[in-house]
Amino acid sequence: MRRWLLLAEAVAALALASALIGLFSFRRIATISARGRKDAPIASTAAAREIGWVLAAWGRRVPWRAVCFQQGLAAQLMLRRRGRAATLYYGARHDENGKLVAHVWVRSGNADVIGCEDVEAYGLLAAFPGRDDG
Repeated sequence: MRRWLLLAEAVAALALASALIGLFSFRRIATISARGRKDAPIASTAAAREIGWVLAAWGRRVPWRAVCFQQGLAAQLMLRRRGRAATLYYGARHDENGKLVAHVWVRSGNADVIGCEDVEAYGLLAAFPGRDDG
């Protein structure tokens, strides 16, 4: 039963994140993302991995756009609902054709939640709510 609830929560969080991104400016979404408690406890590695897994799985299956930005915002929302720290990182790099490519990833302390593969290739542009938790 718990797994079904997590799956339902994840698809709802992805839908909400997608709606927020579609309706609001980046500045407004950054304000929402920056509101987290900096003193919140970090998520366990197992919880971070589980949330990341379920969001990545839904991200490939939902009939709307749910890539790193939507998945990252959804992960942050899910962790905050649990009272856990969640920092959304926003970075950019140039691809092999010189095109600017942006990427979003989320960590709770040192626990990777989603989108954390190859982040060393990206220059960090911003972290919400701040960069002091990992």
